[in-house]
Amino acid sequence: MNANVDLTGVVLETDRLIIREWSEMDLEDFFEYAKVDGVGQMAGWNPHTSIQESKTILEMFINEKMTFALELKENHKVIGSLGLETLSLLLRDEYENLVGRELGYVLSKEYWGKGLMPEAVNRVIKFCFEQENYYYLMCSHFVINSQSKRVIEKSGFRFVKENTQIARDGHEYISLYYVLDNPLKKN
Repeated sequence: MNANVDLTGVVLETDRLIIREWSEMDLEDFFEYAKVDGVGQMAGWNPHTSIQESKTILEMFINEKMTFALELKENHKVIGSLGLETLSLLLRDEYENLVGRELGYVLSKEYWGKGLMPEAVNRVIKFCFEQENYYYLMCSHFVINSQSKRVIEKSGFRFVKENTQIARDGHEYISLYYVLDNPLKKN
C-alpha cells in the first residue's frame, strides 16, 4: 500500500549533498542533465528536447511534492532527482497491508561513478524509516541498467521479483524488483 508523501519543507543533508524539494530556480540545472543522451533512458524516459519540456516536468515535481532535488554542496548545482514514487508492483503476503513507497532516481551523467546516488538513497531511506515510519521501500531497475543495480545493492535491498513493465517512453522492459524492510518495524 502506498504511504502518503509530502516533501514540503523537507531538507536532508549528506557529506556532499543537500536533498530538498524542487524550485523553479532549478530549471536550467534540470534541463542540463535531462537533455543528455543516456541519462533518461536508464529510467525509461527520453532525453528532454526543450527547456519547456523540462519546465513541465519540474512543475509536476513541485506540485506532486514527492520528488527531491539533489543539490551538490560544493557548487549548489542540482545534479539529479530522487522520488518517492507510487509502487509499480504490489507485493502480497506480508506486505499487503503495510505502507511503503518505491524509490526512483536519476543522476547527471557527469557525476556517475562517484558514489553520490548511494549516498542520497541511504539518506532518504533513513528519512523514510525514521521520520515517516514506512514499513518498507521498493526499488527496481531495468535488466540493462547495471549502475542502478549497484546503487540498490549498496543500499541493502534484497531481490524479490522479475517483472515486465511499460516505461514512460512506451517501451516494454524487463525489470528486477527489490525490497528493503524497515528494521525499526521488525518483531
